[in-house]
Amino acid sequence: MDPCVDEAKIVKETLHAGTKVVPFRDGTRIKFHFQTRKLDGTVLDDSREMAKPMELVLGKKFKLDVWEVCLQKMALHEVAKFRCDKSLLQQYPFVSKTIRDSMKSSEHRKHCCGMTLQNEGIGYKDLDEIFGCPQDLEFVLEVLSIEHPEDYQKDSWQLSDKEKLEQVKKLREKGNECYSRKDYVGATEAYSYAAGLIEQLMLKEKPNDTEWLELAQLKVPLLLNYSQCKLLDKDYYAVIEHCSEVLDKYDKDNVKALFRRAKAHVGAWNPDRAKADFQRVAELDPALAGAVSKELKNLQELIRLKDVEDKLRFQKLF
Repeated sequence: MDPCVDEAKIVKETLHAGTKVVPFRDGTRIKFHFQTRKLDGTVLDDSREMAKPMELVLGKKFKLDVWEVCLQKMALHEVAKFRCDKSLLQQYPFVSKTIRDSMKSSEHRKHCCGMTLQNEGIGYKDLDEIFGCPQDLEFVLEVLSIEHPEDYQKDSWQLSDKEKLEQVKKLREKGNECYSRKDYVGATEAYSYAAGLIEQLMLKEKPNDTEWLELAQLKVPLLLNYSQCKLLDKDYYAVIEHCSEVLDKYDKDNVKALFRRAKAHVGAWNPDRAKADFQRVAELDPALAGAVSKELKNLQELIRLKDVEDKLRFQKLF
């Protein structure tokens, strides 16, 4: 329980008994429905009218401490009503605003800074009333699921740096397994998520410092594997983008990135760029000269066919 919350100011009434008492600890994820009411019965918010139920992870400093306390007094599938003293609810108008705004399109959301709050209020009349005149509220909570940290895949924001690195290894292995089964969609998702985790870690380091370079060495193979999947999917612009990231940021002479980008340039019909990349591959790795020669011959034939098609199209105009 949060030591900052005075539990004497919370009164619980069980409406429907739960099916199982589950022990709670930091990292436990709870999914739940909530309804917020004024004491006269007026409903302020109801998660059942939203796209999905709420969830929070214990110990991750959810913006409304009182919810964490209330939920830890409940069993799985229990429905309970909690009357909470106004002194525990200073943040509720802002939490409610965030939830309501999340249901709107981005152009209709409005940032609530101190000056806006002073001049225009929170942006919802009922929330402005609660903010200006704090009052006790009732929460009706229904616990839908309780999952311990080992029972679910954590979102990236929940992971420590060590956990992110462990997750990267698992995701790369998963991606390789999917690729070997020709499940390129699954492989792409795994490689992409792993590369994103590495990028989060790199943002904490100074570019080209030892730690940054070590992370870059982990990220490059993920980008190359991702690019190979996208090449097979004929998503040529994604291949060009990610191979260029490897070449521009981490390794300007990476042969795999050059070769895959060259093939993507052919697919996107950038023949001059394709030719330049293929020639650079042959310079860097003479062992690939035969493969490059074959690709250049194919490219030359495509150029010839394209010229013929263009001439025929031009003739039809006259």
